[in-house]
Amino acid sequence: MAISLKPADVVVIGLGAAGGVAVLPLARAGLKVAGIEAGTWMDPHLDFHADEVYNNVRRLVTSSSKAQRECPTVRATTSQQARSAGVHPMMNAIGGTSIHYWAQSWRLKPWDFRTRSESTRRYGPNSIPAGSTLEDWPLTYDELEPYYDIIEQEVGVSGKAGNIQGRIDPAGNVFEGPRQREYPMPPLRGAGFTDHMMDAARELGWKPFRPPAAINSQPYRGRNPCVFHGYCSAGGCHVGAKNSTAITTIPEAVRTKHLTIFDKAQVTRIITDSNGRVTGVNYIRDRKEYFQPAKIVLLAGYTYENSRLLLLSKSKAYPGGLSNNHGQVGRHYFGHWVSNVSALFPYDINVWYGLPAQGVTVDEWADDSFDHAGLGFIGGASLHVYTERHPIDAAAMNTYGRAPLFGSAWKKFVHENAGRVASTYLQTNTFPYETTFLDLDSEVRDPLGDPVCRITFGGVRENEQRALQHAQNKMEQWFRAAGAIEVTKPPANGPRISTHAYGGTRMGDNPETNVVDRWGFSHEAPNLGILGASVMGSSGARNPTLTLQALAWRTADHLVKNWKSLAG
Repeated sequence: MAISLKPADVVVIGLGAAGGVAVLPLARAGLKVAGIEAGTWMDPHLDFHADEVYNNVRRLVTSSSKAQRECPTVRATTSQQARSAGVHPMMNAIGGTSIHYWAQSWRLKPWDFRTRSESTRRYGPNSIPAGSTLEDWPLTYDELEPYYDIIEQEVGVSGKAGNIQGRIDPAGNVFEGPRQREYPMPPLRGAGFTDHMMDAARELGWKPFRPPAAINSQPYRGRNPCVFHGYCSAGGCHVGAKNSTAITTIPEAVRTKHLTIFDKAQVTRIITDSNGRVTGVNYIRDRKEYFQPAKIVLLAGYTYENSRLLLLSKSKAYPGGLSNNHGQVGRHYFGHWVSNVSALFPYDINVWYGLPAQGVTVDEWADDSFDHAGLGFIGGASLHVYTERHPIDAAAMNTYGRAPLFGSAWKKFVHENAGRVASTYLQTNTFPYETTFLDLDSEVRDPLGDPVCRITFGGVRENEQRALQHAQNKMEQWFRAAGAIEVTKPPANGPRISTHAYGGTRMGDNPETNVVDRWGFSHEAPNLGILGASVMGSSGARNPTLTLQALAWRTADHLVKNWKSLAG
């Protein structure tokens, strides 16, 4: 029998990028919030190291126990046997993956919220990829813009605006949607190589810019600026310049004394009454089971866990899983298509320091910034060039056919060329499809005996393949213009398990095709809210973090303003 605890106003399941944001407006409003997190606090002095082996080989980001014990299985089609994905890309901690992510903090563009209707208007109904379940979002960019602004200020984002209330500034991204005001901090400084790439892009007639990042370019609200020493990819920041929710919104919420954190606690079920209303959650902590009653539950796990926990939370009111009477939980899932292009230069380019977010980006070939007529796809990809390279990574470098992959000739090539290689990060507009979904694995279970999440990819995605190949060709053009002597492009294959996973609890006005409404609350269980990228219906050609945080603040704000009607 679960031990029943003192009721809270709101339970937030997961204190990562989304839940760690939502707790702040709730706590400021005076609501009693119980934050339940499977991980715990991380100590920057003990847990974060400028150490490639520690961060990238032993994998700080994947060593957390809960995520690894319930790693999803994967399969291409429903006729195949699912296999373990091997390594879960996310982690459990207060602050979650916002501790170790690259901290790129992008807004989506207005087009991303109206992709279906805008593509149909411009290119005709046949432009929508066959088999795609793509819908327009139930809200517009203009509706989310005030919340983008809040997150940029509260978390702290460095960048240069390209469109302030319609005034275009070529120093920023001229393709972005209009903003209220400038970023709270200037962009991160350039490096010699990124400055060179920026010059090359301009020579091509393109419009490069320094991208936004949730990393301090100068002191901000008592936190240190970035020191550009590297080891930012897959690692925490020991100087506190990377603005994880663990050092920004969560501590601020704790200071209100309205947030109580229950760490090292694994939520196993969301509980409902006979009327279908959520009453609280069951969780395990120190081998004991507890029931935390609450008037509102906000589910803020990672995409895979959000769908999994809903499907596990069966009841008389929801025999197929919580909020799943329309069969939409797990549907409209997709992993973000990302890729890279690698280039060899005839001289050292000094990429041994800095951080991935400290780069230069070209947005001409993303979203609908260019004419797609006759190309056979919609969307595109952003092109991002960055620094941060380490010796172990360099040892596995591409030899571009100029040397074997082992032996003395390989060693000589690496010694002479390790500092002459650059890579890129290409993020593709990615869409949901009918045959790509999440459900529960019929065989593989976690240590508690519950089935893990299963990912079905459902076949080739020609639209995304063509978009990514188009972007790779543009990236080769950019590298060649900058003086590269060799360029390689990997196959445009889709993701199997992703750090950018979307859908499964999609947001929309129609309960027949969506799990939550435009405010992030369940169509079926009115006092259940869902936070994170699992509510997003398309990806944009950029990281999801800032958007899911803006959505999380918006959901929390809506809850505060409509407390009486939602809490019942």
